[in-house]
Amino acid sequence: MTKALLLIDIQNGFCPGGNLPVADGDKVVPVANALMKSGHYDLIVASQDWHPANHGSFASQHPGAKPFDMGELNGLPQVLWPDHCVQDTGDAEFHPGLDLTAIAHVQRKGENPAVDSYSAFRDNDRAALTGLADYLKDKGVTELDLMGLATDYCVKFSALDAVDMLPGVSVRFIEDGSRGIDPQGVEAAIEEMKSAGVAIISSRDVLGG
Repeated sequence: MTKALLLIDIQNGFCPGGNLPVADGDKVVPVANALMKSGHYDLIVASQDWHPANHGSFASQHPGAKPFDMGELNGLPQVLWPDHCVQDTGDAEFHPGLDLTAIAHVQRKGENPAVDSYSAFRDNDRAALTGLADYLKDKGVTELDLMGLATDYCVKFSALDAVDMLPGVSVRFIEDGSRGIDPQGVEAAIEEMKSAGVAIISSRDVLGG
């Protein structure tokens, strides 16, 4: 059995002081570090939002639009976000407190300006794959735990895609290692993950105590 931990978008842009901050987003960092040091996992991977400056999900690319307006991108409904996690900027870097030494693979996403990419596994149009599923299959992963930012967007879609694209793999969501944008959205996301077969756990279930 190969146990893997997937850290979702623990980047400056989603933490306090970033361009799209999640409340208490930085609180997931010590949880991630403790899990990485625990010895429980055989493989640790991380996803990284990596947008071009002209990404179509940015409100700045839509004249007259404001951040968090609902718009359209590539024929799909699209939340228009503040410019965030732009390639080669400090906003896109991993949180400085995150211990990167144990991370074996970083999967970048959101590089196509014509489609958004919440999931670490594929774009929102479900057409273009990132390659992460094949990477995890090649490593023989049988159990996958996920955590990070934000529960109601990138973490949820990554978990749902993991169930869909990694048949036979046990997928678990680490609730206290994640933070969300909207409390109601978080509640709905957890129910959606549960319904798809994702187990909801705490870091204590891994670390003991």
